[in-house]
Amino acid sequence: MSTQWELDAGIEPGGESVSAAPLAEAALLPARASIAVGAPGDAFALLGPHRDATGAWRLHVLFPAALAVLRRDAAGHWRPMAAMGEGIFEAPIEGPVVSLLRVDWGGVQQEIEDVYAFGPVLDEDALAGIAAGDPNSIRVALGAHQAQQQGIDGVRFAVWAPNARRVSVVGDFNGWDGRRHPMRLRHGAGVWEIFLPRVEAGARYKFEITAADGTRLTHKADPMARQSELLPGTASVVADGAQRAWQDDAWMQARASMDDRAISIYEVHAGSWRRGENGDVLDWDQLGDQLIPYVTGLGFTHIELLPVSEHPFGGSWGYQPLGLYAPTARHGGPDRFARFVDRCHQAGLGVIVDWVGAHFPSDAHGMQRFDGTALYEHDDPRQGLHPDWDTLIYNFGRSEVTGFLIGSALEWIERFHIDGLRVDAVASMLYRDYSREDGQWIPNAHGGRENLEAIAFLRDLNDAIARQARGVLVIAEESTAWPGVTAPSGEGGLGFTHKWNMGWMHDTLSYLGRDPIHRSHHHSQMTFSAMYAFSEQFVLPLSHDEVVHGKGSLLGKMPGDRWQQLANLRAYLGFMWAHPGSKLLFMGGEFAQCTEWNHDAQLDWAQASEPAHAGVARMVGDLNRLLRELPALQHGNRTEQGFEWSVGDDHVNSVLAFIRHDPRGSAGPLLAVSNFTPMARHGYRVGVPHAGRWQEVFNSDSRFYGGSDIGNHGQVDTLPIAMHGHAQSLALTLPPLSTVFLQVEG
Repeated sequence: MSTQWELDAGIEPGGESVSAAPLAEAALLPARASIAVGAPGDAFALLGPHRDATGAWRLHVLFPAALAVLRRDAAGHWRPMAAMGEGIFEAPIEGPVVSLLRVDWGGVQQEIEDVYAFGPVLDEDALAGIAAGDPNSIRVALGAHQAQQQGIDGVRFAVWAPNARRVSVVGDFNGWDGRRHPMRLRHGAGVWEIFLPRVEAGARYKFEITAADGTRLTHKADPMARQSELLPGTASVVADGAQRAWQDDAWMQARASMDDRAISIYEVHAGSWRRGENGDVLDWDQLGDQLIPYVTGLGFTHIELLPVSEHPFGGSWGYQPLGLYAPTARHGGPDRFARFVDRCHQAGLGVIVDWVGAHFPSDAHGMQRFDGTALYEHDDPRQGLHPDWDTLIYNFGRSEVTGFLIGSALEWIERFHIDGLRVDAVASMLYRDYSREDGQWIPNAHGGRENLEAIAFLRDLNDAIARQARGVLVIAEESTAWPGVTAPSGEGGLGFTHKWNMGWMHDTLSYLGRDPIHRSHHHSQMTFSAMYAFSEQFVLPLSHDEVVHGKGSLLGKMPGDRWQQLANLRAYLGFMWAHPGSKLLFMGGEFAQCTEWNHDAQLDWAQASEPAHAGVARMVGDLNRLLRELPALQHGNRTEQGFEWSVGDDHVNSVLAFIRHDPRGSAGPLLAVSNFTPMARHGYRVGVPHAGRWQEVFNSDSRFYGGSDIGNHGQVDTLPIAMHGHAQSLALTLPPLSTVFLQVEG
């Protein structure tokens, strides 16, 4: 007798019955039963269409907990399949076709093609590329990609897990049942793959992995996922593979021909720059509406985002990521992030993201012992465990790992049009003994402390970016005296385009933090950086690291009463913008926020509107304008010809004066003078290289910035009095706690 479901499916009473399997097929039942309960085995050898011992084609499918399965035959009729136990169903078929199935899950019917009728999804070239560590092969082949097989839409999944005994993909599409979709192993590359029909973008998924010792691991998120679900969920998400219609062609063409101009960077933690009315984190569209006009209004050339890769712990600010290919879901999906970047470019603003390739956290759903072995990390904790952050260090000696990392960098640049990567914690990568005592690290092959594999990786990373993405910045956060960080790799350097000048930052903050009466004894802290300013292509950073964890705000580091603190900070920023090197300022510093940065709250926008604090922001905007307009500041950052001391030794008065030159000779020199005492100085004589009238183009003590408006009435004429190696000199009025710029006319 036919069931009601069979009648509903159009199967006539007395239709063809399913014959018993031949003896050879019966012998395979234990193996199929083993597959059906999640044991290791070759699912593609046992399921799908196969010839039996007689040469006839038979189909075996796996649907644990299904009540019944129908198959649509060549004539379009639905035929019942025989239940063989453990969720296995069997039927004769016409040939090696992809069968359409109808599955009864107990009141819910599902139509789906037979997964195990599809052939391999990765070609041999892709597998060879993965094994060789080719970053383009890795990012194109691995992960979840919308695809089409035999005219059927779906998603192909592929994951690198060479030491696993079994891998299956689990997700919304199979009830998170690890028995349903065991994957095919491509032995040469250690890659597991499968094509799942009818899976769509937005589906959540993970991998169920059985280690070599038979241990069933925690469901693992996809290291190659292009999208993740919003926390507290930790699943990967199938991303929409549709190409974005970018509107930034003009920007991208101009970027490719960028020269050595100085840039100014506004560093942002997207989750705490500003919050919504209810304290909610803003999404990328809201940030685009508010952040982009704010930053462009201040005249910054670039915005730098603290890591926006997916990360499980918000308190890491993104510096412990597990989703190196996915923007965090905290601010919306990848499409919104791409739209944000596009809008930045249309507004003339470059986008840099902090990128972490040094280490990753040990969360169970992440990459730690991904296939039951130390796959991405080192097995020995003397190489694989970071003592400062309790994180795992990537194994830079493994080609698949370095290919994975370089592929991530290229993905951000090509998929999201990112203009630069700031590579975090480079110093920790360069040295095997970083933050380790004797006996806690393993020397390299030559007995030294240098991490030769990490050095090779960094060179390969920078070469790949330079080769595939002309004009993209790669900035090293590197705090040691490692030589040639920004020298080309072909010349023995690491190949970065820029390096953070951490020495400048620490020295100058130490100096400015002292009471002015004591500064004369520490004058060299302000002059020492000029000795090496052109040894690398530097960025001068006043970053988030200096305004958190009890360090206080920039303003809070300054001594004296509130007026003196503000004047100190204005003078310091003026000195910074005049000093050789590009500039970076963390959010809140532009309006002299009084409190330390709190990543769980927004900036103090009420304070930003107060006149004295708004004046600091107005000054930062003018400094950025001068950086763009004055050739000596814009182009004199790579050669010693761009800088000349006038007064570098007046420690008694805590005055510094230097000349900035345009190496191209397109404009006259600029004089910058800083007075780091609260005493105004009148008639202070400074030698200059050109006779004539010098215009005061900047004064940090201007009333427009909240100062006392002491200055030089807009201009000063030279006198033929020799000073500081020049035949001409200027008699200047130096306001208290100030920096002034003067530009020669003509």
